[in-house]
Amino acid sequence: MNYGFVINNRKCIGCHACSTACKSENEVPLGVNRTWVKSVEVGQFPDVKRHFQVTRCNHCANPSCVRICPTAAMYQRDDGIVEFDKDSCIGCKACMQACPYDAIHIDPDTKTAAKCHFCSHRTEVGLEPACVVVCPEHAIVAGDLDDPLSEISRVIAAHAVTVRRPEQGTAPKLFYIDGHDIAMHPTAANPAPKTYAFADVISEQNRPEHHEPTQVNYTHRSGSTARYPATQGVPERPIQVSGGRMAEQMVQVHYNAQHDIPWHWPVPAYLVTKGIGAGTFFFFAMGALFGLFSFDDTALIWGGGIGVLATLATTALLVYDLEKPERFLYILLRPQWASWLTRGAFILIGFSAVSALWWLGALAGVLTPALHTVFALITVPLAVAAATYTAFLFAQAEGRDLWQSPALPMHLVVQSTMVGAGSFLLLAPVVSEDLYGAAVATFGISVAADLFMMVFGEVGIPHASESAARAAHEIRSGKYRTMFWRDAVLVGRAAPLLLLAIGWAPTTALAFLLSVFGLYAYEYAFVTAPQEVPNS
Repeated sequence: MNYGFVINNRKCIGCHACSTACKSENEVPLGVNRTWVKSVEVGQFPDVKRHFQVTRCNHCANPSCVRICPTAAMYQRDDGIVEFDKDSCIGCKACMQACPYDAIHIDPDTKTAAKCHFCSHRTEVGLEPACVVVCPEHAIVAGDLDDPLSEISRVIAAHAVTVRRPEQGTAPKLFYIDGHDIAMHPTAANPAPKTYAFADVISEQNRPEHHEPTQVNYTHRSGSTARYPATQGVPERPIQVSGGRMAEQMVQVHYNAQHDIPWHWPVPAYLVTKGIGAGTFFFFAMGALFGLFSFDDTALIWGGGIGVLATLATTALLVYDLEKPERFLYILLRPQWASWLTRGAFILIGFSAVSALWWLGALAGVLTPALHTVFALITVPLAVAAATYTAFLFAQAEGRDLWQSPALPMHLVVQSTMVGAGSFLLLAPVVSEDLYGAAVATFGISVAADLFMMVFGEVGIPHASESAARAAHEIRSGKYRTMFWRDAVLVGRAAPLLLLAIGWAPTTALAFLLSVFGLYAYEYAFVTAPQEVPNS
């Protein structure tokens, strides 16, 4: 068995019966959808057409959501259905980032991931999914793609079919007959809720009161013109009621289900704290292995203490961001090893254990030169892995193209080195002069390298996909431009370089604090901007 769907857009009338049946059959809470009908109006009055698209999980043959799930709560059955287990889900929301189709949501009642599961409780007893049964036009066909005599196989053989976002390599098994490009392509029309004829759920960041009000003209048939805020629902372009064309819309989303941004401030904050934790001990390890500077137990106690606290903060942020934080141990007790969330958790545990033992050895005063060397040899690979595993996790998040950067692992190493070495700029009174000098030099070089990689790296270079290019544009020139240019580049990178040139201990300490601020600003823009590019 290999289950799949075909949607015949020649027959779909946009009645939403499939959406309603799905909600009723699966007891889907209000505010979220497993199936919804996207409708887009195209044309110029009076020649306007409305195109419908039934949208749901694609039950991909190569599902990215399954690979990224750390506990196998999202899994693929032998019959091809991509199913979920709410009892295993920790609510990490990684599957939502991996899905290029916005098909997964967090159930507001269970706080776990949910989506279309092909009405598996029906298919297991020989019944068709509820949406297929209820469709009045038989526009939805479901069945076994491996059976050449099944209805779905005969329909696909008789018609040219398309899928959504084939470039993602997920091999979706939701096929469309006469799929219209405007409806299929998520960024072809303005996704702002104020352009909808009616909307479903408006996410908090997209509520009209959070947008800058603009003034628009409304021309009455008498010829008088009034001005209204756009948030009052008056169309944004002048509308002439008498004479000429009455409307100018070419493409307008008529209805779509809204999707919240899954990852918020804890994720960029965790990237900063993880960088500090890994970077401090990486700096110590390189000094111990190559004799770059001398340090005693006091320096290790203070500098390592910063690293240990940062690593503890990293763990706290990771747990806090879970929808089911009480299940955080599931990632260790029932790991799914293809997920970089799972691999990263074990990397963090290994790094935390070694770094804590090294630090406790300094507290106890039992460290010898040989022990320093042993700890350093073990710490270097663990620190590098702790700093960089997020790049591989982001690479598994195939719904966010900007994160698919081959330069990201190196960039994370540079950032970790920067804030790790920079943390010693706070410790001038308690560390040796050569350690402090090495920290200043390493910090300065890393700041300059990070500045170059920020401006000319992930954000500055041309991007292969439209989604990545849109996200990068939002960082450079759109919603996040102030956070990027002012906070990350000027305050977080240029200012620290100038303060380092002064060479006074208080100014170098300030340089480190500004670099942390700038790093958080950059990570916030880098994490958030791609999530605002629509996938449905």
